[in-house]
Amino acid sequence: MNKVEKALIHALFVHLHHNTDKAIDFSLFQQLNQKVDQLWPGALLVGPEANDDAAVFKIPGSDCFITAKMESHCSPCVPRPYDAAATGAGGAMRDVVAMGARPMFLLDFIGTRPLEEEVIVGPCGFAGQCTCGQCEVMTSQDRINLMLKGIAAMCENMGVFVVGGGFSTSFSDIVPATVVAVIGRQVTDKPLTKPAKSPGDKIIIIGETGTDGNDTLFRAGLASVMEPAVALFAEEKTTMEATLAAFATGKIKACSDLGAAGIGAAVCESARFGGLGARVELDQVPVRTAAISPEEVFICETQARMLLQVEPRHVAEVLEAIRSQNGTAAVIGEINDQDYNVFTYQGEVVATIPNKPSPEILKELMG
Repeated sequence: MNKVEKALIHALFVHLHHNTDKAIDFSLFQQLNQKVDQLWPGALLVGPEANDDAAVFKIPGSDCFITAKMESHCSPCVPRPYDAAATGAGGAMRDVVAMGARPMFLLDFIGTRPLEEEVIVGPCGFAGQCTCGQCEVMTSQDRINLMLKGIAAMCENMGVFVVGGGFSTSFSDIVPATVVAVIGRQVTDKPLTKPAKSPGDKIIIIGETGTDGNDTLFRAGLASVMEPAVALFAEEKTTMEATLAAFATGKIKACSDLGAAGIGAAVCESARFGGLGARVELDQVPVRTAAISPEEVFICETQARMLLQVEPRHVAEVLEAIRSQNGTAAVIGEINDQDYNVFTYQGEVVATIPNKPSPEILKELMG
């Protein structure tokens, strides 16, 4: 394994962000939902055990399908509270879109230290003392204001109501809590889902990839400074409208939001959950800057991006729909019938990620 392979395999199979079932007993919720289903038969379409981007349920007695997602963006609020809160909201909105819905409502929860306490905002925030000269000392209240402005700005940009939330000053940790829940209404005939459906389907990316959101690379020692994802307001709106236009063609077979660990994670999870594999040409990915490495294209968490899967014969129609809304899009790969995923750049293999890493590999990464 090279370093970037180790980074993604760790993210996918060890890090709790992608493995919440190792910390939370989802069978408890399954048992509960089975009981509630007797009261509201067929209301829950996609639940927490589905490993998908968001939940989907039907309002009993109606034809209204609702999609909902809760997401936290706590650690990034230490160096960049405004952008982190905005991207947390934007990420939850993309999760809702990924299921085939338009986001409409948001609730937020903010937890922080007492309002008068001082906090360090910037690269040294986690250390508790600035040594870089680029940080800013402010009160917890000032940081809250930045976080709330970030959430509000993203909601205004995307046409989403803020309808409520919660607040607490009982937190003592350096990291504040920033949690949002987004609710949307289904616009597709049925929920779209993350798992890949068929070998031969083409993988289309919407949006451009940058060097920000390098958390996974930083943890792997492949980046010297953590650069949290930057909020991309206009691009986020364009990507949403372009994605919804693609849905209107009725030709989308699978869809994923591009979040933590970027293209690498989204492709690998889709293929693995579908019992398939994939091959992706990273040099076909539209980028925001020429000064970007193959590893950054592979794994960075730049905002305002989505992945779609379509049959080859429908690619032109879907790309036309995306571009009708000024969306940037490209075909970057294909689903296949392998049990692993290959990522190349100009013909050279950047990473090969198995769907089922060996026990020896997992033991090494856990150590």
